Amino acid sequence: MPELLAFGHQHYRSILWGAWMQAVGPVLIILFAFTLVFLAGAERRLAGWMTLFGATILMMVSLIEITFYMSALHTDPDTLPFISLQLIAAVQHLYFIVAAPALFVPLGVILVRSSVLPRAFGYLALGLAVIFGGLGVAFLLDLTLPAPVTAVAGVQALWWFAAAVTLLLRGEKADPITFPRAREH
Repeated sequence: MPELLAFGHQHYRSILWGAWMQAVGPVLIILFAFTLVFLAGAERRLAGWMTLFGATILMMVSLIEITFYMSALHTDPDTLPFISLQLIAAVQHLYFIVAAPALFVPLGVILVRSSVLPRAFGYLALGLAVIFGGLGVAFLLDLTLPAPVTAVAGVQALWWFAAAVTLLLRGEKADPITFPRAREH
C-alpha cells in the first residue's frame, strides 16, 4: 500500500492529465462518429439512433473509469486508492462487454450501407465489435483483465485514425449531402 501511495504522489500530474485525455478523447471520437452518421444520412434510421446509444454508453464507461482514477489519488481514507484501483479494473470490463460493441455494431452497419467511407471500414467496425464483445465474454470471470486484453483496446484508435484520414482524403469523392429545404409557412 505505501508503494501505491508513493506512486500516486509522484505521478499525480501525469495521472490527472491522462484522465483529462481519456475524457476528451471519447468526446472527439463520438463527434466523429456522429459526423459519419450524418454524412451517411442515417441520423433518422435505427442504426443512427443506436450509434447515439452506443456513444452514450462509451462516454459513461469512460467517465466512470476516470472518476476512479481521480479518486485513487485521494488518501483519505487510507484504503481509497486501493479500492479505486479495484473499481477501475471492474469498469474496464464494461468497455469490452458493452461499450465498444454498442458503438461499433450500428456504426459498422451504417458504413457498410453507405459510401461515406470504403465498405471495408464498416466490416472492420463489425469485426472490432465481435472481437471486443468476444474478449468481454471470454474474460468475464477474471476480476482484472490481462494486460494483453486491455492492450487490444488500443486497436480501435487505429480504426478511428484511419477512418478520419480516409474521410479527409476522399472528401471530394464522397456523395454530396443534400439538405431538405425548410417549409415556409
